[in-house]
Amino acid sequence: MKTEDVTPTDTAGGTGHGPPAPPDRTDDRTRRAGRADLIAAAAGVLLITAAVVVGHVIQNRDGSLRAQWPPLLASWDPHLGPGTPAALVMAVLVVAYGPPLAARLPWRGLLAAAWAGSMAWVFSMALIDGWHRGVAKRLTTKHEYLRVIDRFEDIPATLRDFTNHIVIGEPGNWPAHVAGHPPGATLTFVWLDRIGLGGGAWAAVWCVVVGSSAVLAALITVRVLADERLARRAAPFLVLAPAAVWAGVSADGYFTAVAAWSVALLALAATRRVRFPAVAALGGGLLFGWTCYLSYGLGLMAAVLLAVLVLARTARPVPLFLLGTLVVPVAFALAGFNWWTAYHLLVERYYQGAGGVRPYGYWVWANLACATLAAGLAAVAGLRRSAVAAPGAVRALRGGPATVSPQGGLALLVLAALTALLAADLSGMSKAETERIWQPFLLWLLPAAALLPRRRVRWWLVASAVPALLINHLLWTGW
Repeated sequence: MKTEDVTPTDTAGGTGHGPPAPPDRTDDRTRRAGRADLIAAAAGVLLITAAVVVGHVIQNRDGSLRAQWPPLLASWDPHLGPGTPAALVMAVLVVAYGPPLAARLPWRGLLAAAWAGSMAWVFSMALIDGWHRGVAKRLTTKHEYLRVIDRFEDIPATLRDFTNHIVIGEPGNWPAHVAGHPPGATLTFVWLDRIGLGGGAWAAVWCVVVGSSAVLAALITVRVLADERLARRAAPFLVLAPAAVWAGVSADGYFTAVAAWSVALLALAATRRVRFPAVAALGGGLLFGWTCYLSYGLGLMAAVLLAVLVLARTARPVPLFLLGTLVVPVAFALAGFNWWTAYHLLVERYYQGAGGVRPYGYWVWANLACATLAAGLAAVAGLRRSAVAAPGAVRALRGGPATVSPQGGLALLVLAALTALLAADLSGMSKAETERIWQPFLLWLLPAAALLPRRRVRWWLVASAVPALLINHLLWTGW
């Protein structure tokens, strides 16, 4: 007799023609896991709510948070813009058609579609603020890199003198973003200007187009370290990332892509899933070296790179990767720029400004609320599943030849990025603005959503997109 033929009386009282049907333990585990996902998401909402409420109390009391709408660096500004229809259409299209398309498209077609979709999403979000305010002038404000292009006419001389203008009080001290980053960030825009792509509009296009390619790097990495099925399931969440609110337009989106491609090339070299693994290892190292000269804190991406080697169970690419990594530091050192000296001066500059006023006791946890908003509730639920899968993956790695499951491999990659993010948080050098600054780490939390059940994927996509749309329409974000 089939189980589905058993009546309620049969199962409850045992008076039918067969034994009581056993409970479906798989369905029970699925329901419990689904409830746990919702609890994790609810905890994320509570964290955000607490950061908003407590933040407004502190800011209204003494202004020490230096953020008008804590925990975000934003101000209340309800508005619509030319990007509003495009952003709404993009969200609807990805929610409705993203998952089936990601499952069916040829791999190269999926990569192309993901890059195009990410660019469209970021550009549409930026255009909610209008072309002038949201795109063309975003990188030309008093804090930004483009304000000092003319001071790099003699690049070697400027690099030798760079550290003399970091601390406030020195003659001609750099704007906040220039002082707060190694000169590689500013040099990018200097070189764009030199080839005829000067001005805020070209700088914005560069950041969005290059920055959106980080989605491809993440998909490739997940495919080679976990499997293609999980990469395909992660694709819609990477495309519809809430971090697009701050990626458009921000140089941090560009930093994210450089760091992500470093990880992807190392993964390809370590797994030998590329025709020339030695070239990939060298290229990955070169990009990691450049990453460290784009932002001081991105050396923490080493945690993700280490996870790649652990999951691939090889150190074969390390010598070539390290050789590539040395190229950029040696070049800057020969040009007269000292990274360590500049970093220590940056710390002094940081505490001269808002960093010396903002209370660590609030931002050390409110930063995580910012990260929750930028990564989305789907990533929060995916992190819960990653934490559940990680112990089994660690046991498999310790057990010798046993194969780590795709879910376990993805979990370890995600948790490595979370470790880097937490280290940045505890350092005290990221008090506020982490929704923008932490984009290179947040990218690697998004694939965790691939661990969520397929039948609920659209609801999780909605849970990621709707808060992002509300933030971009209700607040004016950025510098």
